[in-house]
Amino acid sequence: MSFAIVVSQFNQSITNQLLQGAITRLNERGILDEDMTVVKVPGAIEIPLAAKLLAQSRKYQAIICLGAIIQGETDHYDYVCQQVSQGCSQIMLQYDMPIIFGILMTQNWHQAEERVGGKAGHKGIEAADTALIMIDVVRKILSE
Repeated sequence: MSFAIVVSQFNQSITNQLLQGAITRLNERGILDEDMTVVKVPGAIEIPLAAKLLAQSRKYQAIICLGAIIQGETDHYDYVCQQVSQGCSQIMLQYDMPIIFGILMTQNWHQAEERVGGKAGHKGIEAADTALIMIDVVRKILSE
């Protein structure tokens, strides 16, 4: 299996933890580092474009998208969340490929930290698990 991981560099202390969790989980499941392509983008809004280009290549069974959008004092948060989630969803449906949405959308920094190994689990690990499950789901459906 071959995976691509697109990770935002904005809020990097959180996104690096998401990335490490995803890579560690994939390694635990027998996926070698050379079977993973990591693409770093400046912010969450750039994730859908990178994911689309990776999907177009047809080299990967799944693309994991990782980022952290943390609410500020303006409406910018709402627009970014909407655009990123819609973009990722459109790519998944256009290419019939699992595009895993491992992008945190939190009200504050503390909530983001809780989702990279705190009380709320580890969303990077969960994204990798979801990718593995969805690859199997797609294979089963297409083989029927």
